Amino acid sequence: MKAAGGTGGSLAAFRVPNFTRYFTGQLVSNTGTWFQNLAISLIVVQITGSASALALVTVAQFGPILLLGAPAGRLADSVPPRMILAVTSAIAVLVTCGLAVAVGQEEPSLGWLYGLIVVSGCVHAFERVAAQAFIYELVGAELLRNAVVLSTVYISAARSIGPGLAGVAFLAVGPTACLLINAATYLAVLVAVLLIRPSELHPRLRAEGPRPTVRENLREVRSNRALVVILAVNVIVTVAAMNMNVVLTSIVSLSFEGDAGQLGATHALNAVGAVVGGLLLARYTRLGALTLVPACLLFSVTLAVNAAAPSLLLFLMAAPLLGVGIGVYQGVLSGAAQGESAPHALGRTMSLVTMGQQGVAPIGALLVGVLIDLTSGQTALGVAAVVTAVCAGVVCLALGRQRARREVVADG
Repeated sequence: MKAAGGTGGSLAAFRVPNFTRYFTGQLVSNTGTWFQNLAISLIVVQITGSASALALVTVAQFGPILLLGAPAGRLADSVPPRMILAVTSAIAVLVTCGLAVAVGQEEPSLGWLYGLIVVSGCVHAFERVAAQAFIYELVGAELLRNAVVLSTVYISAARSIGPGLAGVAFLAVGPTACLLINAATYLAVLVAVLLIRPSELHPRLRAEGPRPTVRENLREVRSNRALVVILAVNVIVTVAAMNMNVVLTSIVSLSFEGDAGQLGATHALNAVGAVVGGLLLARYTRLGALTLVPACLLFSVTLAVNAAAPSLLLFLMAAPLLGVGIGVYQGVLSGAAQGESAPHALGRTMSLVTMGQQGVAPIGALLVGVLIDLTSGQTALGVAAVVTAVCAGVVCLALGRQRARREVVADG
């Protein structure tokens, strides 16, 4: 890693008005998403009392991303991401209002809930890829890594604000109101996107000649060993360690028998740490693939500490530490992936990252749900700690050996 110098420091991207508008809209929207996440999760747990049933929410939400990630990437490389974000935000308002109606029934139907969440996941697939590809156009190549890391900060900041407010709202006005609040926050993204000035955007260079096929895209990725390692670690860590909605909800609600307010506090404290981790990381202008080694080791340690917490009070106290691990890991991974990609292929590269982060999340959620039902949420965190530490070793071996070969060639 290399600390930021003349580019304006850790908050350099905020010197770009378009990025500030975009950041604000995404912060509001991601905060609102937690109202939906918490409300749906608690309703499913109340109806079923099963972590596996809760995992099906993740399957419904993120399963479409696995199927639609590649088309979303191609679309983001051919249609202006600003246009995609405007359309997906408008559709998300309608879908979330539909969820509010379904939840408002006297006996909510799990089938209707899962179905509407699938529709929401389809919209989310195109929105996430476009949102990540759009960052380059907002700030240009010079500030790209700083903006990417700061973009993980708005996700973490939303997690520090949203869950606590959502827990209070759930107890005070119920789940239907929580979903309507989320629908309203999608309008913030729509407004922010419409306020962005196209004349100040940085156009990405498009590849000359015919559009590459899926096979050619994959061949280009395979030729970049560092990017292959980044994408592989992304998938493994997502499956083993990033199912926080299932794990944290299960630990608080099932293991410690906590309420909505305590669950919201857990997410909020966790996210405060993630904000701190992201802001610390934003000081660095270079985030290479080898930076995943310390990032994974830090994440592993924080997972282990939280797994060892014997009471809800100590679990809450350890939550910010876990957040730091998550914030640093996500910032390093996103920054390294964008840095390894050619600008013209950012949409396709980030579609692979999104598929690895969210498209495979249903697989991890199902596995973790079964593991929790058989053991406990604490055990799931312990397994995640081991897997993440192993990933650090794999990155070190795969890329350290490559660097050593390069140095030998250079010396020769």
